[in-house]
Amino acid sequence: LSITMNNVSVITMFFLSGFNETISHRFVLFFLSLLCYCIICLVNVSLIVIIILDTNLHEPMYILLCVFCMNALYGTAGFFPRFLWDLLSDVHLISYYGCLIQNQVIYSFACGELSILALMAYDRYVAICQPLKYHSIMSKVIRFACFSWFTTFCILAVNVFLTSRLKLCSPYISRLFCVNWSIVQLACFPAQTAINAIVANITISIYFLHGVFIVWSYMYIIQTCVKSIENRAKFMQTCVPHLVSLFTFVVIMLLDIINMRLGSKELPRTLQNFAAIEFLVIPPIMNPLMYGFKLNKLRKRIYSVVISKTK
Repeated sequence: LSITMNNVSVITMFFLSGFNETISHRFVLFFLSLLCYCIICLVNVSLIVIIILDTNLHEPMYILLCVFCMNALYGTAGFFPRFLWDLLSDVHLISYYGCLIQNQVIYSFACGELSILALMAYDRYVAICQPLKYHSIMSKVIRFACFSWFTTFCILAVNVFLTSRLKLCSPYISRLFCVNWSIVQLACFPAQTAINAIVANITISIYFLHGVFIVWSYMYIIQTCVKSIENRAKFMQTCVPHLVSLFTFVVIMLLDIINMRLGSKELPRTLQNFAAIEFLVIPPIMNPLMYGFKLNKLRKRIYSVVISKTK
């Protein structure tokens, strides 16, 4: 939908045409999506509450895990309520500004996830490679986490602001939710999008460097662990969940970027839709479950809470 101002058409609403393939199965998809969102809220809120209430878990590693879960709740809140509403609606419309806000929330969540993983890698690097400096360095963990998340939010806000300046010629987004690059592709004048492409590539480069930093940290950690049985045990207990989270997240985000930038129209729309939303489904469920069962202190605390509730 659009209005005309000074002989220029201004888009006020977007059609999310990615929902066209969901119409025949929308009630099944609604139930499964609602169940998925309830599980995400349950496991993440449970971990957050346990870590906040148990003073024995007020350590940098668990504080970062708590921030990790909060970020998952933030990101999925930007997707699932709207997605569930659209599944039951006959017309899949979203306002222009609502679309920009959803885009900001979802992608600041995704980049924030990588920032927190980088902080977790640094935490493990200091704990294993420089244990004597651990408490003096990681006592500032809350400041580190706030700074990294706020920086991520601002970087993504710049991308969204540049997109908001474009004149658009179509209100149709072929996705299930608003994506910055999909909006940019609707621009009337492709030459205007050059700055968007440059800033988007700078953003990708920044978070690619986060990945390089994580790999560098774990190279040093592995070198240190090879020399010590105690450090090897610590690595298996605390570092393996981080590596699994990182590997899962990177693979999922690469699939999403490839699908978004190079996506072939020959691929079934259902497969494209799944590739687009899996980073909002798999990590928010998998991460709290994996950390909850793998980290000893947290697992024992969860068991004690469950046992006390069943008595």
